[in-house]
Amino acid sequence: MIAAHADWSIAPAKRWITIARRIGDTWRAEACVPVGDPAARLASLLAEGAPVALGLDLPLGLPRDYAVGCVEPDFPAFLRGLAARPGFFAVNEGLATVSRDRPFYPARGVKGMTRAAHAAALGLPGPMGLSRWCDRATTERPAGAPLFWTLGANQSGKAAIAAWRDWIVPALAADAPIRLWPFAGALRGLLAPGQAVLAEVYPAEALRHCGLRLAGSKRAQAPRQAVADALRAAMAARRVLPSAALADMLNDGFGADAAGEDRFDSVVGLLGLIGVIDGARPDFVPEDPWIRRWEGWVLGQTAMPRP
Repeated sequence: MIAAHADWSIAPAKRWITIARRIGDTWRAEACVPVGDPAARLASLLAEGAPVALGLDLPLGLPRDYAVGCVEPDFPAFLRGLAARPGFFAVNEGLATVSRDRPFYPARGVKGMTRAAHAAALGLPGPMGLSRWCDRATTERPAGAPLFWTLGANQSGKAAIAAWRDWIVPALAADAPIRLWPFAGALRGLLAPGQAVLAEVYPAEALRHCGLRLAGSKRAQAPRQAVADALRAAMAARRVLPSAALADMLNDGFGADAAGEDRFDSVVGLLGLIGVIDGARPDFVPEDPWIRRWEGWVLGQTAMPRP
């Protein structure tokens, strides 16, 4: 079996993937590498003939308050339909052009803009309507960014645009052998030779699942370097053996350049993915039809949103 996790960004230079292959009951993890062309990367993994589980640090799903107006039966069908709707991905400069057919906003900072106004422009009942349940704060972690918001460091809209528009939508339109978790079923039940299962993995969630805590910002090399021993222990607990090159990356705090945090996240996300594959974390999805058909969930997350 192959497990991999890609830390995503609208900037190709900040897209990094860590790949591990299971041999017996042990995983052998290689050093982080740039994703490159995602279709080619996935095709090369599938060519090995083993089931592929691919974690992605980007939204896979729609907020229920938005989905309630969709005519498709579920999120995968909605994605397939976007092949004929390229305008959906255009980011709005102002609220006047925001609509259900063009929901992403804003293209740049505008004085007085608010998420409440963005929600109103989309016909949603309030700013919380922009978020899926798995985006909301839990007792274990703060809230993630809402899907359609595209401004600032704490946003995921641009990554979703880049992945959906340039890779996942064309792949689905071409009937590529990919399945989306949790919409198609349980993770381990979907894994089969010649198939790739794509699942949303949130590194901030996986970090907690591995018992890791950074004493500082993950954007800085020193805090990443300081957690190297704990990260090695977490890998050992997951029976993940790093290659010599990956071990060097761990010791170095994943480098001093701006992509160091992305390499770090790709490794942490991989451990979160492997934890669910091997049963260290439950393959949990709430018994809520909106989540299972439209919103999706974060792999390994068991905490529900705070009221």
